Amino acid sequence: MPLVSRRIALSALMAAGVAPWLAACDPVTNVTQPSAFNGIDITGAEYAQGFALTDFNGVPRTLTDYRGKAVMLYFGFVQCPDVCPTALGRAAEVLQLLGPEAAQRVQLLFVTVDPERDTPELLREYMAAFDPSFMALTGSPEQIKATADAFRAYFRKVPTGSTYTMDHTALTYLFDPAGKVRVALRHEQSAAEFAADVQRVLNDTAA
Repeated sequence: MPLVSRRIALSALMAAGVAPWLAACDPVTNVTQPSAFNGIDITGAEYAQGFALTDFNGVPRTLTDYRGKAVMLYFGFVQCPDVCPTALGRAAEVLQLLGPEAAQRVQLLFVTVDPERDTPELLREYMAAFDPSFMALTGSPEQIKATADAFRAYFRKVPTGSTYTMDHTALTYLFDPAGKVRVALRHEQSAAEFAADVQRVLNDTAA
């Protein structure tokens, strides 16, 4: 799958009113301060508030079902040759870096952008290949489109000969255990940077 350019991802964030640099303005001093996150701090964003989809076991799911856990939500598809496997492999590494106790408080959610080909059985097998705790979500094309729009995420079908591939936003959306979106993690970040941001939202909630 052609990697969605950083320009597309950042332009989507700019359209959402999110600056593509890691800085925040102190409300008292009006001085720009570095963000505590490695990713893009989107705390307080009015988008990415939730979803209503179905997991690969046929169970209806919303964000509320994962309350109490930090959620990493990623849009992708099974036949993606490089970007999605990289994202999922990194997510599995993040759990290892966090350690077993913290990892139990983290949930990876994979939202397919290709429900036409990504059957529940295929999604179940694909998730298990990376980590048994990973969950994939699907729905009708209309539900997937509505979810992507709610997250201001991009995807489109790209014909390739007799078949097609998918272009899509390569961001991972990080929610804290209270169900609030906090960070847009960029595809080029390392597993260690992801893990640090996940640990930060876990710590914030525990404080």
